[in-house]
Amino acid sequence: MILTLPTSHPAQRSTLKANLSLTQLCTHLQLQEAKQVHALMIKTSQISDSYSASRLAEFYAVSDNGNLEYAENLVGYMEEPYTFAWNTLIRGHLKRNSTQTAISLYAQMLCKDVEPDCYTFTLVLKACTGLSQADAGKQFHCQIIKRGLEDGVFIRNKLIHVYAVSGSMGDAQKVFDGSPEWDIVTWNSLLEGYAENGYTESLHQLFDSMPCRDVVSWNTMIGYHVNVGEFVEAMEVFRRMQHEGKQPDKVTLVSVLTAIAHLGALAQGKWIHAYIRKQRIGLDENLGSALVNMYSKCGCLEGATLAFNETKRKSLDTWNALLGGLAANGRSSEAIYLFSRMENSKVGPNAITFSCLLNACSHGGLVEDGLAYFSKMRVVYGIEPDIVHYGCVVDLLGRAGQFDKLEEIMRSMPMKPDAIMLKALLGACKIHKNFRMGEKAGLQLIELAPNDHGSYVLLSNMYAMANEWDHVHTLRKTMLDKGIMKPPGCSSIEVDGLVHEFIVGDISHYRRKEIYGMLDEMRGKLKVAGYEPDTEQVLLDIDNEEVKQSSLGHHSEKLAVAFGFISTTPGTPIRVIKNLRMCSDCHSALKLLSVIYNRHLIIRDSNRFHHFQEGSCSCRDYW
Repeated sequence: MILTLPTSHPAQRSTLKANLSLTQLCTHLQLQEAKQVHALMIKTSQISDSYSASRLAEFYAVSDNGNLEYAENLVGYMEEPYTFAWNTLIRGHLKRNSTQTAISLYAQMLCKDVEPDCYTFTLVLKACTGLSQADAGKQFHCQIIKRGLEDGVFIRNKLIHVYAVSGSMGDAQKVFDGSPEWDIVTWNSLLEGYAENGYTESLHQLFDSMPCRDVVSWNTMIGYHVNVGEFVEAMEVFRRMQHEGKQPDKVTLVSVLTAIAHLGALAQGKWIHAYIRKQRIGLDENLGSALVNMYSKCGCLEGATLAFNETKRKSLDTWNALLGGLAANGRSSEAIYLFSRMENSKVGPNAITFSCLLNACSHGGLVEDGLAYFSKMRVVYGIEPDIVHYGCVVDLLGRAGQFDKLEEIMRSMPMKPDAIMLKALLGACKIHKNFRMGEKAGLQLIELAPNDHGSYVLLSNMYAMANEWDHVHTLRKTMLDKGIMKPPGCSSIEVDGLVHEFIVGDISHYRRKEIYGMLDEMRGKLKVAGYEPDTEQVLLDIDNEEVKQSSLGHHSEKLAVAFGFISTTPGTPIRVIKNLRMCSDCHSALKLLSVIYNRHLIIRDSNRFHHFQEGSCSCRDYW
């Protein structure tokens, strides 16, 4: 639009009001239109009015359509720029993440005898949080005290946040304790500090002592538990939040969906999805991606696809969430098709996209496709492969038993192998019984990760398969001497909204008699079906075959499946989450059990998903 002023010559006050109304509209203008306002103000000499000029500078500095350089020039030409104008420049630089410049502007203010106000200090303290510098915060704290502004609640809240971000929780607590009044932001600032710095006991004490809590308070607690891997505790806090009648926001829901994804608690995830629909909460990029990821991690790709389609504005994370879910659940061909859709939609892939794609090819045995994508990421998209991508290719070739190509890739890569790559190589050597290469990889792995139990266990398992028990004993003695413990196999299953956990040989569950009764029934039906226990999977030096078979029968995933059989109606899918890689014996048994009991058995182990149906597995016995 073209802006014009009346051609008559009104009084000075009328002209000033006209220009003020124009500058107040600047937040809605485009840059070219604002420049017209600027020209009119110069023509009418109103540019010399500091307030009018400052309002125009505000548009230039903070509007999405503005120009920060224009704002700086405008303030620089003011005869007597006052605090508002300088605050505007600081805001503009903060918006563009120029924190150092924002802080330097404060020094320039003082040099020009411009007195900072409370708002100035809230801005520069915000800049300090971006730098995570406690010393800078302390210097501004001194300036605040010197000017008698320390009692302002906004300044105190920002000081607490600055000290908390920099890890100075003692100073943050002192500011909190010295506050003449506390609002909800004051409490939340200290609460977030304790959460970010891992002060668990103080965090819970403060939360419980808060006179009132808002959604930020609850989000801080839920987010803390998710960040430290306490997913059950995160869900307990969420239930408490609901009980107290506080409505979750999108941040809450993203954190809760993350916890549910790790627990594999599909029923609770479906409840969250239903809540989102009922409350008509739009699926933005973050919430949509979290929902897709939750369904994918629970092995429910129908739900993941539905959530993906419901997300109107899909980010790259949304595409990657579904792509990763398809890869982990053995839907390799669908993952490749999704990638082609992604390319057609003009969404540019990133390094994570190709990690998901290479994993899909690896788990699907699509060697040629995987190598083609590995080449395409550099040649077509200019994405340089990192250690993760090389690890995916090593896994791809190792699973296929193509060790010559694998060695060629490892020799050509521009970095040394990491522990993840060596574990993939050792696992492939174990599958294909390439003991020579496996031993070399295993010893290199232990040297690289000397305190990782998985390094010793993988090599020990391979030695056991080769009946080299002396080496097994040596490795396990080394683990004992170093105090390195192997975690027990643990599996969880959700029934009626509650998550039940089992460890190998577990007898602690309140329905243990029924569970072990079902195990006996399963064992009998498996025997009739021709199942023979794979006692090679008992990687202990045990001569008694019955003891070996009993050990196999009590693996945690079998206990969880048995509990699922006695706790759900016939035909209901059973979903189990396991912390370790599934052994070959359990894999063979569950294929038969899916036929015997006509059930869809979904097991998520540390490597991937296994969908057992009608006697076969989605991994095609390739994992």
